Amino acid sequence: MLDALTIATAVCALLLAAWCGVAFARHEPTKDWHFIGMAVVSLLAVAQLVVGVVQLARGQSPEQGTVLFVSYLLGAAACVPAAGFMSLAERTRWGSMTVLAGGVVLAVLQVRLYDIWGGGG
Repeated sequence: MLDALTIATAVCALLLAAWCGVAFARHEPTKDWHFIGMAVVSLLAVAQLVVGVVQLARGQSPEQGTVLFVSYLLGAAACVPAAGFMSLAERTRWGSMTVLAGGVVLAVLQVRLYDIWGGGG
């Protein structure tokens, strides 16, 4: 795994969560700018998915198992887009809270991916 990409993805996910937390506190739904932020964070997660698959194709393997690693990669890539779609269905402040939760979950998944690959041991 690329440590810099993992850190960048986690930090951007937490920044998105904080931004949506401000919207939640102001009783605002997600807006177009939030969706641009979600797109940036989602692109980082997809880039990490691609890097992970390339490393697996090169014969490298995660310390805790390939199936678990790929499952977490797919979940991480789907996390923020799923939260974004859910926020579209809930056009109240709770839509912002949904994206906040998605950003926090993605950051936690990044830490777990790092650990599964073998960086935490």
